[in-house]
Amino acid sequence: MSRDARWKALLELLVERGRLEVEEAAAELAVSAATIRRDLDQLAEQQMLVRTRGGAVVHGVSYELPLRYKTARQASEKQRIAKAVADLVEPGETVGLTGGTTTTEVARALAVRGDLTTGTPALTVVTNALNIANELAVRPQFKIVVTGGVARPQSYELIGPLADGVLGQITLDVAVLGVVAFDVAHGAAAHDEGEAAVNRLLCERAARVVVAADSSKLGGRAFARICAAELVDALVTDTAAAPETVRRFEEAGIRVLTV
Repeated sequence: MSRDARWKALLELLVERGRLEVEEAAAELAVSAATIRRDLDQLAEQQMLVRTRGGAVVHGVSYELPLRYKTARQASEKQRIAKAVADLVEPGETVGLTGGTTTTEVARALAVRGDLTTGTPALTVVTNALNIANELAVRPQFKIVVTGGVARPQSYELIGPLADGVLGQITLDVAVLGVVAFDVAHGAAAHDEGEAAVNRLLCERAARVVVAADSSKLGGRAFARICAAELVDALVTDTAAAPETVRRFEEAGIRVLTV
C-alpha cells in the first residue's frame, strides 16, 4: 500500500472512530506499527490530527477531512445522486455549484450528458470550487464562471468578500448545494462559516435550490448555516434515507428524490 493510500485510510478511520491506536491501525492496514507511527507523526506535522501516546485523535467534534483525503465513502450513492441532479438541469441554464465530493460528481454527470455537447453555451456553470472549474474548463461548450476569493485548502472552495462581488452581479437558474448536514429545523449547513456565506449567496441568486446529499447527511447539524430548509426546492438523496426523515422534508414543502 502506498503512503498516500495509507494516509487516506488512516484519516478515514480516524474520522469514523474519533480515536485510533497504532496497533489497531497496523492490523487493519496490514503494515508494521513502525510505519503507522511514522505516518501519524507526519500527519500530525500537517495538523491533520493530534498525536497521543499510542495513537491519535481528531482535532475535535468539528473535524473536517480535507477533500483531497476523502476516499470513496458512499461513492455509488453519490454518483446516483449526481446523475439525478444533473437530469434536473435544462440545456442553456445557468447552474451554481458549491464545492464538495457530491457536487464534483454532479459536475462530472453534467459533462457527459449527451444533450449538452453543443450550444452557445450548452450550460453556464458558476462555481467557487477550483477543482470543479478545472474539470469543466476543458468542455468548450460550457461557459465557466469562477467567483474569485481566497482558496480554502480543505475543500478547494473560494471564500471571502471577493466572491461576493461576482455573485452580486449575476443570477442563476439553479443552485446545487453540497452540504455537511441538512435538517428540516436547522436547514442546510457547512463546517466553515466562509464557505457557508458564499453558498448562501449562491442560493439567494438562484430561482431554485437543490440540495445534493447522501442519507448520512440528513437530520444532522453542523457549525455554519447556509440557508433555511424552506429556501430549498428539492432534495436528492439515496434510498437509505429513513422514511420518517423523507416525510418531514416533504411536509416542509421540499420535493424529495431518492435514488
